[in-house]
Amino acid sequence: MSVRLLPSAALGACRRRAAYHLSRTSLSRHASTKASNSASSRLGTASLLFGVGSGAIVASYFLWPDPSRAAPTKKNALLLPTHFTPVEVTATEPCPDPNTRLMTLTVPRQSIPSLDETAFQPIWSIYIKDDDIQVERPFTPLEGIDSEGRMKFWIKRYERGEVGRWLHSKKVGDKIEIRGPLKTWPWQEGEWDEVIMISGGTGITPFYQLIQKELLSRSSPSSKTRFTLLHSSRRPTELPPAEMLRPLVAYSQAHPDRLRLSLFVDSSEGPSHPVVSSSDLAVGRIGKAAIENAMGAGSASWWCRLLGGRASTRSQEPGTGNKVMFLVCGPDPMVAAIAGPFGRNFSQGEVGGALGELGYDKESVWKL
Repeated sequence: MSVRLLPSAALGACRRRAAYHLSRTSLSRHASTKASNSASSRLGTASLLFGVGSGAIVASYFLWPDPSRAAPTKKNALLLPTHFTPVEVTATEPCPDPNTRLMTLTVPRQSIPSLDETAFQPIWSIYIKDDDIQVERPFTPLEGIDSEGRMKFWIKRYERGEVGRWLHSKKVGDKIEIRGPLKTWPWQEGEWDEVIMISGGTGITPFYQLIQKELLSRSSPSSKTRFTLLHSSRRPTELPPAEMLRPLVAYSQAHPDRLRLSLFVDSSEGPSHPVVSSSDLAVGRIGKAAIENAMGAGSASWWCRLLGGRASTRSQEPGTGNKVMFLVCGPDPMVAAIAGPFGRNFSQGEVGGALGELGYDKESVWKL
């Protein structure tokens, strides 16, 4: 059973209405002492019925299921955002960080939609429902979905993350319910000359999906966009697993004109990562200096320096026509430090943090 909490204003109104009706009942009871016993009985019965009715109305607000979690489950329908589809856990692999796992979910053949739909263009996610407590959370498939209906995820188990902990308990052959795809951010071919992605923890997953689709999966990428990825984790072993990091490192070394990669850790102490040496990691958090460096020395971008121009903190570099987009995804404190906090109801809000200090605005910053 799902619980839907009332907004504070609505809750306050319910309480005021309840107090009003209680006061009227008390006054009626006081006046009824001078009336006949039959009148008193009728008033008591009416008050009881009213109280039960009011309680039912208030309870319906609290207990009415959320529309998305109340979506029906359809076993033989195509995968869609409007209903849940049962899928099977076909692989679950441990990672160097014991709190993360690589998990593969497979959609039944009869539920696999056309993969040519724009909904499956980067960046998209699905919602996974925890059947035990009827809570759903979004997760991003690392490589999208293949023709066999397989989707791979890098999932972290957080202390207070209900669905992540629940998924870590699942074994091969178990069934879970998902709905989607839902667009996270619409990639547009040829719209930007450079996309700079800044991530923390499992916040790298939407960026991996974009890079995999546009670069890693193509022998000759058609995109002219240059991608830069700045990623941070607390320790080397908490960086993405080798299956994710190895192709990123290899591609950035082979094609530095298309992909630049910088990895940060809070501390390099402890076991090293199987793909990158701890000496190759930058120690410290991603801040304004790292972003300026990603744009080029002295905050001048690589194309500006090539043309002898000066840096600009606008989405379009003056005199060149080149456009840059910053994408930020990670824990809320990190997002706030890089690009400012989200607005109400997870709207984009104003651009703040390091990017705000550098002069970037909503046209060139998107928080995931």
